[in-house]
Amino acid sequence: MTLETEYGVPAVAVHADAFARLVASVARVNGMPGARRAFVPTPVLNRTPDELRAYIEGDDPVRGRPFMAEVVDALTKPVPPEELRGVGLDRSTPRHVEAEPGADMQRLFRERGWTDMLPVVLPTEERVAAMLEGTSHDRDEIVGSLRPTNFREPWSFTVEKVAVNAVMAGAEPRYLPVILALAASGFTARNSSTSSIGTMVVVNGPIREEIGMNAGIGALGPYNHANATIGRAYGLLSQNLQGGSVPGETFMGSQGNPYAYSCVTFAEHEEASPWAPYHTLHGFSPEESAATVFAVWGNVWTEGLRESWREKIQAMIGGLEPFLGTTLVLDPIVARELVSRGIPDQEALIAWIHEHVRVPAGRYWDTYCARNFIREDAELGIEPFASYATAEPDAAIPLFEPHRIHVVVAGGSTTGQWSAFSGAPLDPRFRLDPSLSPTVSIDRWR
Repeated sequence: MTLETEYGVPAVAVHADAFARLVASVARVNGMPGARRAFVPTPVLNRTPDELRAYIEGDDPVRGRPFMAEVVDALTKPVPPEELRGVGLDRSTPRHVEAEPGADMQRLFRERGWTDMLPVVLPTEERVAAMLEGTSHDRDEIVGSLRPTNFREPWSFTVEKVAVNAVMAGAEPRYLPVILALAASGFTARNSSTSSIGTMVVVNGPIREEIGMNAGIGALGPYNHANATIGRAYGLLSQNLQGGSVPGETFMGSQGNPYAYSCVTFAEHEEASPWAPYHTLHGFSPEESAATVFAVWGNVWTEGLRESWREKIQAMIGGLEPFLGTTLVLDPIVARELVSRGIPDQEALIAWIHEHVRVPAGRYWDTYCARNFIREDAELGIEPFASYATAEPDAAIPLFEPHRIHVVVAGGSTTGQWSAFSGAPLDPRFRLDPSLSPTVSIDRWR
């Protein structure tokens, strides 16, 4: 579309057929519903040159005509005048939902894609007004913007619209500052990546105790009302306030991610940790309350630190994707054991992982993420990736750079459990605003 709109060059975009609905949606919301396009079969990744040539020489699986005929026709036939005028997109949302006597409102919300397919608390005027008591901010104040992918325009929304989704999630008014902070972060909890991104939220500071969040036994599970409903509200508002989250259209995660239900929301166990609170490493004081948004895909779990703990960390983390980073969630027992073994703080553990979790350069560059994202940095001469790109295939190079390694302490010390999550705060190039920090103030939304 950029070639057409900015440079006046006729172009045909080629897409895999799995993205047909997404492509149509993106073209429509960008004002070019008639943007010329052609399709090849899925998958494209790991196909041989002969297989890819067969795609080009075969039929367009969406149009049902020879692929090259579609391309030639699109480039040579005049574009109808009505397709050059563009279209507007109605972003208005009615304040009230129509209802009939005896209507099943839960079904209506599901059918319109406003839920996570679980029952919601219906957001009546009275309930939303009560929720708004949780903040001093005006209901019409703009909170921020969200979008499901980098290819759609961001939608802005107000405090009241966030409150509506907080009600639907079953949250209490005193949780609203946390939910508003997450809404203002610019990070969607319903990312459309085909890799099925999930979300994790860690809360720090005094508000943990004020609203009764759980940092101990079962912190990452379904055992605490604040944890569960704050995370659910974040997911619902991301879905509803960014223009929807519809599989095949605005959500393309191949398998989806169960983390999406509650966004793995928990408080850090600051009191039991031997280390500084996570948010103080990112510009906040211990007396401030903040939340951090992590993009995560899954985790690897283990218990305790045996004599072979170094080899265990290398094995657990060594198979993860380099670009995505890793976040360790350690029970306080594990954090204290690490201190006794010569790891005085998170920075020391991060430095150890960077130095000792290494993989052969050949395997590093054979990963999907390195090929598609890190390679760009290497070709631009950005270090250390430029050097990694010239390393011998069997040379051992760090799997993660230090800024892609994060450490959080949570758990009730019933055992020395710890998890290595695949993922970290989202890379700036995929953020709505690269200047936004993934660690955001909660206090500003009180």
